[in-house]
Amino acid sequence: MIGVAALWIGVLLLGGGFALDRVLSRSIVDNFDAQLTYVLNAMLASSEIDPIGEVRFNRQPADQRFIESYSGLYFQITDLPGNSCRLKIDTPTCYPSRSLWDRRLKVEAHDDTKLHQYDSKEFGPDEPLRIVERDVILPGSPIRWRFQVAERRDAIDEQIEALRTTLLWSFGALGAGLIALAALQALFGLWPLRRVRRELVRVRAGRQDRIGEDYPQEIHPLVHELNLLLAHSEEQAEEARRHAGNLAHALKTPLTVVNNAATGHAPDLAETVIREASVMRRQVDHHLARARAIGRRASSQARATVWDSVGPVERAVSRLYPDVTVDIAGDRSANVRVERQDLDEMLGNLVENAAKYGGGRVFVTVEKPADGMVEILVEDDGAGIPEGERDMLFTRGARLDTDKPGTGLGLAIVRDVAVIYGGKVSLDESEDLGGLLARLTLPAA
Repeated sequence: MIGVAALWIGVLLLGGGFALDRVLSRSIVDNFDAQLTYVLNAMLASSEIDPIGEVRFNRQPADQRFIESYSGLYFQITDLPGNSCRLKIDTPTCYPSRSLWDRRLKVEAHDDTKLHQYDSKEFGPDEPLRIVERDVILPGSPIRWRFQVAERRDAIDEQIEALRTTLLWSFGALGAGLIALAALQALFGLWPLRRVRRELVRVRAGRQDRIGEDYPQEIHPLVHELNLLLAHSEEQAEEARRHAGNLAHALKTPLTVVNNAATGHAPDLAETVIREASVMRRQVDHHLARARAIGRRASSQARATVWDSVGPVERAVSRLYPDVTVDIAGDRSANVRVERQDLDEMLGNLVENAAKYGGGRVFVTVEKPADGMVEILVEDDGAGIPEGERDMLFTRGARLDTDKPGTGLGLAIVRDVAVIYGGKVSLDESEDLGGLLARLTLPAA
């Protein structure tokens, strides 16, 4: 930030300094030219042709430097047809000022009917000149005369040099001050982030569990989100510990039964091991499903199209139960904030249960999002379940019909995974088919 600010400030000051230098230097030169033009116009106003055809002044120039040799201020009047000015002062075609002494200003062959200003080094590099000239025809003379006024540029150059020195120091000081201000602004503006870093180090070291909230308005949303992230991480860690504890507790009883049967050399040891191993496998499957759902829930990009999951589930169930007809209807574009794999697992359990315990017809309806939720209805034409026994089906391992194969974990897994994603599942009676209605509600994407 400081480097970019310094670069940008440098570019702006260089551009502004160059532009200001050009404007002020041009102003100094223009002011110098205005003084020379004033002298030239005064010479033109006081010039006339005498009876013998020579140019003379009816009023001599007031500046005494015109009569001091090599004073640095000169004038010259030249007859243009001759296009030259000989060194003899009494030559009628050239009228130089006394300050020129034995030197003459060059007369170039070009048209100067308008005012012409230029620099010249015709007297050498040690005496640069600024010259203003103009061609005129004086009353009473058919000859075109060139009036020239020249002055040393020393005064201009000194003023421009002083100006540039002032600009250099002032803009340099301004640039240094601006860069220092930008550095201080970056330092103190980002200082709260250093505090956040130090507090995060203390959180990681276990000396505190949250970041303080006493931060500037610009940093406070970041701190708030970090605290929410810490809370979410703690919640996930606690949930993982709770699941590990639940799994350990669930496995403890079957392991104790197997251990006691093996220690006591029970005659039905093989059956006991098979039975308890089945119980442990159901518990492990259940907790693994929950763990996968919790891990995938952490992704903020979770998104699945319900129709893309319903179709494959329908085809899979139709192959398992050829005599069952599965009809699908509803919103084809409904999306939910659930990972596709978890959505497939929930729908698979619900549709398979409907096909397994129904009478041969299953109806799946996907309803349009309302209040930020999508509802998926799975109905069958079976005997249904009494209202008082419906909640019991969500208990792990609970089964009302033990004549058909199963683990009793399907609805429990559906309920747990739906809750993890902020949804829910409920059981009701189907009005159209007369069997069981499973209503799966999930947050819309």
